[in-house]
Amino acid sequence: MKKINFQFRTIHTSCLLSLLTFGFCVSVASDASVASATRQTGEQLPSVAAQDSDPQAVAESGATDQPAAKSLSQEELFRAMSLTSRAFRQAAKKIEPALVMIESYGGVGAVQGRIGGIRKQGEGNTTGIMISPDGYILTSTFNFIQQPPVITVRTSDGQQRFAKLLGRDDTRKICLLKVDGVSDMPVPEMVDPKEVVVGQWAVSMGVGYGDTSPALSMGIISAKNRIGGRAIQTDANISPANYGGPLIDVEGRMLGICVPMNPQSQAVGAGVEWYDSGIGFAIPIAGAEDLIERLKKGERISPAFLGIQAIANPQGKGLFINRVVQRTPASDAKLVREDILLKFNGEEVNDMLRLRQLLNRIEAGETVELTVIRSETKKEDTFEVTLGTPPKPKGAPNPLEPPEIR
Repeated sequence: MKKINFQFRTIHTSCLLSLLTFGFCVSVASDASVASATRQTGEQLPSVAAQDSDPQAVAESGATDQPAAKSLSQEELFRAMSLTSRAFRQAAKKIEPALVMIESYGGVGAVQGRIGGIRKQGEGNTTGIMISPDGYILTSTFNFIQQPPVITVRTSDGQQRFAKLLGRDDTRKICLLKVDGVSDMPVPEMVDPKEVVVGQWAVSMGVGYGDTSPALSMGIISAKNRIGGRAIQTDANISPANYGGPLIDVEGRMLGICVPMNPQSQAVGAGVEWYDSGIGFAIPIAGAEDLIERLKKGERISPAFLGIQAIANPQGKGLFINRVVQRTPASDAKLVREDILLKFNGEEVNDMLRLRQLLNRIEAGETVELTVIRSETKKEDTFEVTLGTPPKPKGAPNPLEPPEIR
């Protein structure tokens, strides 16, 4: 097993020390990370007296003074922290066999510029996760921004194989690769999204910046059901170093795939500007069998696009449309400038942020219901429209065809 780089951010170390000092006596038994470490190492933490928090029990006992919680010595704090960090390393060790290192060659450089002076977008080796024994791999679409015609994957057995890019989901920023000629590949245990709890520990993993072993970053789950309900949010570092890698819990189970996302934009590479900011996203995979089947068939799932520019209606409810993009679903529905959009799929819309949130829930090709006050008649009109895909940016290159590999 390769050596794992463990990166502990100062802010999290400080928070952990505060947690252990203030709440150790009453919470250590339920702290999942410490419990996991204890199970895996057999080492027991020091026991301390807990303060009784039941006022009725205190009154019945006749006690007048409560025993104070014991302060931990430096040695006990060190042991507690050692067990906690050991739990994260053990969790990483459990899922590491399912990690793959992805390398790509060539490409058109579809997105120019660098990320914080580090490297070009989509450049360099990166991470994926094996999701089936027969060679299906999930990773982030970020890793293929430059549309590389040649993709290779190095699996946990040390073998390097050619991979084929199948389907991709641009609403979730994930895609599916396939390597042939493999069986019995290790796959991770996945966590049902319903079991994910805000505040629980989370660790992001990934290979990047020339490393050959995964780096770790610790944090918590900050929120659920972000970006149209598709993503969970974490303050563990999410960056090009681990896009496509797993976000795991302290049991070594996969919570989701780390991806760059921005709730206000579906543009290529959107969300990268937040890298390592404490705002990161991961896409849950457990229970997404239908999505995986679509990707296996080579389907490309695109964000929904309506085709209007609008502002909050200065004279009342709704959005005042000040531009309709031609040859879009909006123009096909005969929307015109000065129409007022009142509802999107039955939901009131009074600002563009709300409209973007509702659009984030929809995929291109789906049909939605709009309620509009027509500028010409001043009457409400409710009708259905099938949403399209965002237009291709001017000057964007066409996809490259992969060369024949002999």
